[in-house]
Amino acid sequence: MKYFLFFTAFIALASFSTLQDTEADRLLGVWEPSNGKARVKIEKIGNKYYGKIVWLKEPNDPATNQPKVDSKNPDASMRTVPLKGYRMLKDFTYSSNSQWENGTIYDPENGSTYKCIIKMTDANTLDIRGYIGIEALGRTDVWKRLEMKK
Repeated sequence: MKYFLFFTAFIALASFSTLQDTEADRLLGVWEPSNGKARVKIEKIGNKYYGKIVWLKEPNDPATNQPKVDSKNPDASMRTVPLKGYRMLKDFTYSSNSQWENGTIYDPENGSTYKCIIKMTDANTLDIRGYIGIEALGRTDVWKRLEMKK
């Protein structure tokens, strides 16, 4: 009987973990910020979620006709890194209630990194809130999910 209870508890815990992973993985996909300048693919690495730029509306710098780079990065060694492929969302974990937290977002337009919370308001809409210090001192951008052609 003792083994049956242990086995039942183990199965229940594994099922809950799988359900939570499935719910958390709804974040996966390609998303477009409200300005339409980029597309960001969110993927899972280990237990965390990351987002990298996979498309730019204007992929080349008009002055050089070379691929755009992270020219505003405060780290001089990063200023030659191409923006396409750049990981701008880092280290998000799923908390609950369609919210991912404990991550950061990098804004290549000003070279700043912010704490960030992601809230899924429906299956195809994210509220991305970047902030400094406390969440109330931040800005929210709405991202839309894109369907990729196969």
